[in-house]
Amino acid sequence: MKQEDTIIVGAGPIGLACAVSAKRRGIDPVVIDAGAIVNSIVHYPIGMTFFTTPELLEIGGHPFVCSAEKPTREEALMYYRGVVRSEGLRVRTYTKLTATRIVDGGILCEFDVNYRRRHRSDGPTVVTEGSRGEAIVKRLVLATGYYDNPNRLGVPGEDLPHVCHYFDEAHRCSGLRVVVIGGKNSAIEAALLLFRAGAHTSLVYRGTEFSQGVKYWIKPDIENRIKAGEIVARLGTTVRRIEVDGVVISSANGIEEILPADRVYALTGFHPDIDLFRELGIDIDPGSGVPTIDPATLQTNVPGVYMAGSIKAGYATSNVFIENGRFDGEKIFGS
Repeated sequence: MKQEDTIIVGAGPIGLACAVSAKRRGIDPVVIDAGAIVNSIVHYPIGMTFFTTPELLEIGGHPFVCSAEKPTREEALMYYRGVVRSEGLRVRTYTKLTATRIVDGGILCEFDVNYRRRHRSDGPTVVTEGSRGEAIVKRLVLATGYYDNPNRLGVPGEDLPHVCHYFDEAHRCSGLRVVVIGGKNSAIEAALLLFRAGAHTSLVYRGTEFSQGVKYWIKPDIENRIKAGEIVARLGTTVRRIEVDGVVISSANGIEEILPADRVYALTGFHPDIDLFRELGIDIDPGSGVPTIDPATLQTNVPGVYMAGSIKAGYATSNVFIENGRFDGEKIFGS
């Protein structure tokens, strides 16, 4: 049986930052991810601009140089690839943690190697399995984030092939009727991009006004597009079902309306994989989804198992970002 000191699950910015912290203390961890390096950023819309400045996305002291005040998706991908290369991190992409259990000598981890999971914008998720692997580790760091687990609407028709929970680019929708569901940054940005690509765009949100966290430079844009009638907005409405050629919504007074749709983007947020935590025996608050962790060391109630990044916040996924999670490795490996 292969032995490793540390395995970090998740090759996002936080997982990579943890790996750098470990290496600088003489530990050479293996970082695994079911997708690519910084897989969540890979799935951001092409050309997207971050809300924050580059120095707040830096890890391991590596300077993040970009061409404008705020970096783009592509600049972030290049930056984090560069950190992996410069630090010589052992990153195993497309390797999914499938099972864990406590054994003599540590934690037994089982993997699906060469795992492929592609979130298609033109259809359902495609999953291809590979071969199996396993290892016993002394320390398991969970930095899985939440981006692989979309918040489902739970309505009939959600699994139709023209419905997607991820948005990458708008060009393929030019001339089509598109309904975007959601009222936060990802949904609003998608609606604006679709409109400018020539899609007949409708935006559906259950709230009566947009989230207060909407980027300051896009809020007036979406409000002006709605006011001009260029984007159809249905705020304070609920999705009842999705049909082959439309989305059925209802207002607070129960009146139903059908919005024509050739494509539907349900951009309603994401949540952590609670099942993985329970399998390990980590105590989880049933209401908030917050795990039991020592705030000083980030060790869970299971010895040898640690958590880093957004999964520490449970269902409150907007409470932990790259900016305030990138130093978690210092707590884990500095203790």
